[in-house]
Amino acid sequence: MSDGPEAGLAVRVATSLKAVPAGAWNACANPRALQDALAAPCPPQNDGGIDRDNPFVSHEFLLALEESRCIGGCSGWSPAYLVVEDEAGRILAAAPSFLKSHSQGEYVFDHGWADAYERAGGRYYPKLQVAAPFTPATGPRLLVADTPRAEEARAALIAGLEALRAQTQASSVHVTFAQEPDVAALRQAGYLERDDLQFHWWNEGFASYDDFLATLASRKRKALKRERREALSADITVEALSGRELTEAVWDDFYGFYQDTGSRKWGRPYLNREFFSRVGAAMGERIVLMMARRAGRHIAGAINFRGANTLYGRNWGCIEDHPFLHFEVCYHQAIDYAIAHGLSRVEAGAQGEHKLARGYRPVVTRSLHHIADPGLRRPVAAYLAQERAQIAAAQAALEAEGPFRKTDNDD
Repeated sequence: MSDGPEAGLAVRVATSLKAVPAGAWNACANPRALQDALAAPCPPQNDGGIDRDNPFVSHEFLLALEESRCIGGCSGWSPAYLVVEDEAGRILAAAPSFLKSHSQGEYVFDHGWADAYERAGGRYYPKLQVAAPFTPATGPRLLVADTPRAEEARAALIAGLEALRAQTQASSVHVTFAQEPDVAALRQAGYLERDDLQFHWWNEGFASYDDFLATLASRKRKALKRERREALSADITVEALSGRELTEAVWDDFYGFYQDTGSRKWGRPYLNREFFSRVGAAMGERIVLMMARRAGRHIAGAINFRGANTLYGRNWGCIEDHPFLHFEVCYHQAIDYAIAHGLSRVEAGAQGEHKLARGYRPVVTRSLHHIADPGLRRPVAAYLAQERAQIAAAQAALEAEGPFRKTDNDD
């Protein structure tokens, strides 16, 4: 596309990940994954809140979306992956960037901005989105390989985003669910910060679920024990499936659950049946499918993806309604798995204050936004300043309402 801002670096656009070698992309997406795999395991919670092997920016995950046509074509997600190369053509950085013709599947809602801008005579779409599609999970967005030129490459990506925005006449650039150091770099580049809340569970070195329960007030412990008993009281069992256990028959069952939930919540599910087959074949060992069984058949399920130190809850569905089964399959089973496998945390997806009572804590998520037109940028900046204050207050209030013991008298 253009020369980078640093001498010798070039930025180009790839409209398909097939044009980018998987090894080179993954070396940018998760540069510490191999080193961490070879190193001694760290104790839970000593990861600084960052997963060094995020599944949702991997070549395998994004290519499964592309090859199943969940993105591209008429989906409104047109791949425009930025790639930074050095003089020898080595890939130093990349960004999972897309030209969007709508604001669906992002989980950071800017419909109001689009409506206001278009009522004022502007054109909000296309916009440039840097994200893991359909995935409200924090992770790296400016994917930078671990080289001596890492910061140069990050700067080239940011400059490349602005150049691509201008070239495509997009109104704005949106980098959603970003983590450090991307947040700091984008702030410095003048992006506006938007905060929101999610609910994550943190492993404090627990050896068992009972160890976790011991951190809760007595009344909350009893409520969760009763909830778990009742969820499985109709002779329901739950199994965690990965790798070769993810057969086409299992995917058929799960896709039926997913379609039922998707059609009730937002009209049309974003992911098609082919995606699950492709992602299961490409990265099945990083998938944990919690499936509930009763009377010889699966009746509910939740899909999770596993990083180096995090279990990411994504989609859930069922064909039979049972009290508390959703909480058991999505939240309690995820905690059991994280403890058993020494993971630092569980990220259970967007929204959901009901997660608080199950021991999940309110955590701030961050997105960064570059809006080209000063006439739209100014009111959005003012709005975001107020919203950030509200989010900070809500986080403090929710943390105070959590189920954890405050004093010894809570036991």
